[in-house]
Amino acid sequence: MFHLAQSLYTQWTLREEYSVLILGLDNAGKTTLLEQIKRHYNPTAKQIPLERITPTIGQNVHTITVGSTLLKFWDLGGQTELRELWGEYFTYCHGVVFVVDSSDKDRIEEVSRELIKVIDSSESYDGLDTSIPILMLANKQDLKDKLEVEDIKEIFNKLAEKLNARDSKVLPVICKTGEGVSEAVEWLQLRLVRNKANKPPRYK
Repeated sequence: MFHLAQSLYTQWTLREEYSVLILGLDNAGKTTLLEQIKRHYNPTAKQIPLERITPTIGQNVHTITVGSTLLKFWDLGGQTELRELWGEYFTYCHGVVFVVDSSDKDRIEEVSRELIKVIDSSESYDGLDTSIPILMLANKQDLKDKLEVEDIKEIFNKLAEKLNARDSKVLPVICKTGEGVSEAVEWLQLRLVRNKANKPPRYK
């Protein structure tokens, strides 16, 4: 009887977990975004002072709780030699966040080209599931020489079309201050749950 009760309790208390990739070129603000997510949703977690953040070599991983679900974020390095590894994570992810530097138009176009190159050339994975939500965050919206969100949408729409993405959006953020981060996470969480019939979560 005890084991039956324990098994039922375990089933009742399991929570849905969704994995989200954070992609972008180096210096776009990916790790700063992850740190701000930690500050918003898990303030007791160990944090890196924003002024001490260095380029990611490999990956940074952190899990937060949003409502009754778990979101596991994977911040992947954006240097040229690391981008070819992005495709290895595509099969297992439930959503993708692209972070771009709004103040650098050339690099926004570069990230679009790089992502398309990874998708077209990699044979080491089954491909990116087109049902998953894809979010582009236009970072550094506080800078005077930034591109407007509408301009970035024109670039992103080409990428979304290439990916055959069914659910995609561009949102403005300022990762340095955390502005727009909660809105981005809430957009993701809602769509991840809506899409679970196509991309089932893991349970923990």
